[in-house]
Amino acid sequence: MTERIILTLAILGGTGHEGQALAARWAKAGYHVVIGSRSRAKADKIAAAVNERLGEEVVHGMENAEAAAACDIAVLTVPFEAHRSTLEALKDHLKGKVLVDVSAPLQPDNPTAVRMPEAGSAAQEAQSILGSAVEVVAAFQNVSHTHLKRDVPVACDVLVCGDDEAARQQVLQLVKAAGLVGWDAGPLQNAMVVEGLTAILLGINKRYKIKGAGIRITGEQEPE
Repeated sequence: MTERIILTLAILGGTGHEGQALAARWAKAGYHVVIGSRSRAKADKIAAAVNERLGEEVVHGMENAEAAAACDIAVLTVPFEAHRSTLEALKDHLKGKVLVDVSAPLQPDNPTAVRMPEAGSAAQEAQSILGSAVEVVAAFQNVSHTHLKRDVPVACDVLVCGDDEAARQQVLQLVKAAGLVGWDAGPLQNAMVVEGLTAILLGINKRYKIKGAGIRITGEQEPE
């Protein structure tokens, strides 16, 4: 019997709502999970809170650089304002790895409107900063933490964009492990559409008094 390889996931800037919720879901699915932060004390505090919720000591806290160096796959959940500075600081620690970018570039004074960077999207900016030694994949932008933090199936789908097919497939496995349905949404340049949907969903939340609007892919697959 082939022994299962358990991957280590580092959620960089993972002390916010999104990072905590994903950490709990992946730890429950059997991954080694590290929460990273600029502050080790804050990372330890949030990891302890997640462990208390899970009822076991399975999530650990580290500084971002240590977490990035220790992981197999990194997940970036910082606000877009800290996107570039965080990536520049961690570039050397991420070489040879997959980075899942959860960022959505929104207007600081109006999160219902996008503010795309010069590269085209947050994920494309990440790829530009990190270079070809890192495979950047965009995912999870359109799923609210209000759903992820509840221990129930989430009625939102996840669009996954990236230029490397193997990396996309790895992230689709993470989506499945988190209890969601993922869809291969093609190359990284498509991330600008996926990230832009976040502003639209936030606007729908506001206008229609919805908590955590999301997307679902409909239709019927043709039989093979």
